[in-house]
Amino acid sequence: MINATVVLEEFRKELLMFITRLISGIILVALALVFIITGGNVLLSVMLILSLIGMYELYRIFHIEKKLLGGFGYLACIAYYLNLKLQFSYDNMAIMLVFLICLLGVFVFAYPKYHTHQIMAAFFGLFYVGVMLSFLYQTRMLPNGQFIVWLIFLCSWGCDTSAYCVGVLFGKHKMSPLLSPKKSVEGAIGGVVGAMILTAIYCIAMNNIFDIDDFRILALVIFAGIGALISMIGDLAASAIKRNFEIKDYGKLIPGHGGVLDRFDSVIITAPIIFFLAYYIL
Repeated sequence: MINATVVLEEFRKELLMFITRLISGIILVALALVFIITGGNVLLSVMLILSLIGMYELYRIFHIEKKLLGGFGYLACIAYYLNLKLQFSYDNMAIMLVFLICLLGVFVFAYPKYHTHQIMAAFFGLFYVGVMLSFLYQTRMLPNGQFIVWLIFLCSWGCDTSAYCVGVLFGKHKMSPLLSPKKSVEGAIGGVVGAMILTAIYCIAMNNIFDIDDFRILALVIFAGIGALISMIGDLAASAIKRNFEIKDYGKLIPGHGGVLDRFDSVIITAPIIFFLAYYIL
């Protein structure tokens, strides 16, 4: 009787979590539709806010989220996004260089207040979150970007959903047992194939609107496969950081999903890949 009660309670908790995740996911997709379709300054502002929140989540792990290092990181992120709009510097590397010099200056003149790994984390946070997430906006601003930008989500969230379904049904061989015991090789293959199929369906459905030829559809499907494969690296890398620091989630902003980094971990690494593939090949 006790075991049955425990099982029912666990089932209730799992069901509640599933419903919470589902509702949050629907709201998230709806907001993504609105912001990305709108594009322009609205999307730029949203990506800046998400980047700042994501950097805060990452900086919190290293205990610099409310310190001078974190402050410089937030300012550098704002400068980077303003430059995307205003182009006051033709090379974003200049912003990264100034930021690095500021970090090293704080490290030297405040020594030994900060540790080396905190300086590295501050720089990494700007690049990993702020810069890489900005490519979602940059992809949207490409010619036909209103069409191409959705490949980022098909590669990341589409791959994740496909991998989960295939893994539950057919998963036998563990892909990374120490890092993510539930992920399987079969699921990974299903994720890549699923992302490619979803992209093909998306391209065919949008063909009448954007007049896409067969060659471009084939190229986009291949892009989706590459992006999906890399998205899993982003997902596992974010999980590895959490395991290193023994935390369950980066934040609690999105009910049932965690923080910005928990939900956008694969998008972060997929966005620049899709941007550069589209920019140089299409």
